[in-house]
Amino acid sequence: MRRTLKHWDPENELAWQRGDSRVAWRNLALSVLSEHIGFSVWSLWSVLVLFMSPAIGLGFSPSEKFLMVVVPTLVGALLRLPYSWAVTRFGGRTWTVFATAVLLVPATAALVFVQRPGTPLWVFLLIGAATGVGGGNFASSMTNITAFFPQRYQGRALGLNAGGGNLGVAAVQLIGLLVISTAGAGHPAYVIAVYLPLIVLAALLASAGMDDLPADRAGRADRGAQLEALRCADTWWISLLYVGTFGSFIGYGFAFGLVLQTQFGATPLQAAGYTFLGPLLGSFARPLGGWAADRRGGARVTCWVFAAMAAGTLVLLAASALRSFPLFLVGFAVLFVLSGIGNGSTYKLIPAAFAARAERVVLAGRPAGAAFARARRLSGAVIGIAGAVGALGGVAVNLVFRASYGHPGGGGTGAFLAFLGFYAVCVVVTRVVYLRPAPAVPAAVRTSERARVRV
Repeated sequence: MRRTLKHWDPENELAWQRGDSRVAWRNLALSVLSEHIGFSVWSLWSVLVLFMSPAIGLGFSPSEKFLMVVVPTLVGALLRLPYSWAVTRFGGRTWTVFATAVLLVPATAALVFVQRPGTPLWVFLLIGAATGVGGGNFASSMTNITAFFPQRYQGRALGLNAGGGNLGVAAVQLIGLLVISTAGAGHPAYVIAVYLPLIVLAALLASAGMDDLPADRAGRADRGAQLEALRCADTWWISLLYVGTFGSFIGYGFAFGLVLQTQFGATPLQAAGYTFLGPLLGSFARPLGGWAADRRGGARVTCWVFAAMAAGTLVLLAASALRSFPLFLVGFAVLFVLSGIGNGSTYKLIPAAFAARAERVVLAGRPAGAAFARARRLSGAVIGIAGAVGALGGVAVNLVFRASYGHPGGGGTGAFLAFLGFYAVCVVVTRVVYLRPAPAVPAAVRTSERARVRV
């Protein structure tokens, strides 16, 4: 059984070449597996609600089904900050094993109760709350993997980690499609049964192949930096933008199939046949957002993303008015791709924003080294905060859908108008706060210091 690594310094090039890189990439691979399964369990109810009907003794209303997908989203968002602290306290390997194994509790409970006709709503809400632990895995995994890699590789490593985790949403929905298309819409337990052995396997592999880092390396995401970041306006502006990108991704991912059933009367097979495509497209688009932000700037790409998301929402309004199912699918596909691109570009905006703060401090006559070191600390802290706040956007999306569809004769127009207004606000915020002219900074400071802030 592995112990804590005695010495770890990813910035030591010689050690990295001699074997530390293999250790880092091995931990990344196992972290992606655990996070992927965590996302799948977190989004499990986006699939299970498609099976629920009077035919299997679970005849819940659309409003009650939207509530079932709201609860795990909320709990997963709230757990992100404590999970990011826990991994630095207990170690990456130890916490990953625990965070993966604990997924057995909600998965087993869901397996039992979806097979019991007449189970009341409150039971499923409690189980849904428990599946929220899968959403916390993202924060602990990202915090842990950051400490394994030198700064020049962190962008790539975090992109793979986040993208692999996000694909868990599409994976569980694809399994739901396979179950419905082969066994029919009366067997939701089959979807859950697929994940029970996978959870056990992922926990065992993490125990056998991952490592705990020394406390001085694992503690990069310290609470002091997070408390300081909470007092920075940039933290809240960026979190607002991440609500618009990741909140849209996870909110639409959880609600898409249910919206198709409610808006167009889609059968479980029809809904499941399209549900997985959106999260799949959004997950693959995330690295594209980071690449585009590297070339064009995170603020510029994010601003254009929100403008395009507003246009995509107009397509949904037109599709709703025309009752055009194909146009509705196209509009949602565009929104998923754009939310994925925006996830990447908004995260790239974090180090750039705090580097700009450091530059202003340097222009005021303060030491450059201290200013940019502070920027690096705050950037790491904001990644965790923005991730937690952004996930709450998924809660808002599903609550808006519930309010819009939750009354007799209700449609999606009210929800789409609300989203349109929010995207317009995000365009204005990005334009006013992050696309304003920057002060001139000495070239020597830019080249020697700003590049060190990249994550």
